[in-house]
Amino acid sequence: MSTAGRPRRGDGGQVSVRPVPGGPLLVRGADSVADPDGVEHAVERPVVAVCACARSQRLPWCDGTHRYVRRD
Repeated sequence: MSTAGRPRRGDGGQVSVRPVPGGPLLVRGADSVADPDGVEHAVERPVVAVCACARSQRLPWCDGTHRYVRRD
């Protein structure tokens, strides 16, 4: 997974993660997502976009920065 975003579900339910080519990770069913420092961020939507490029200004959430950065 990316440097940001460890999805968690407190009730043991299923969490799915789908990578978007050249974009974020779409996380469905999570209650929270941990950032690179281990801080838990509550999820308030059925599906959230988690940053996969580690350049977002809103980590762990995707802010679209991946569209403007050069890929190695």
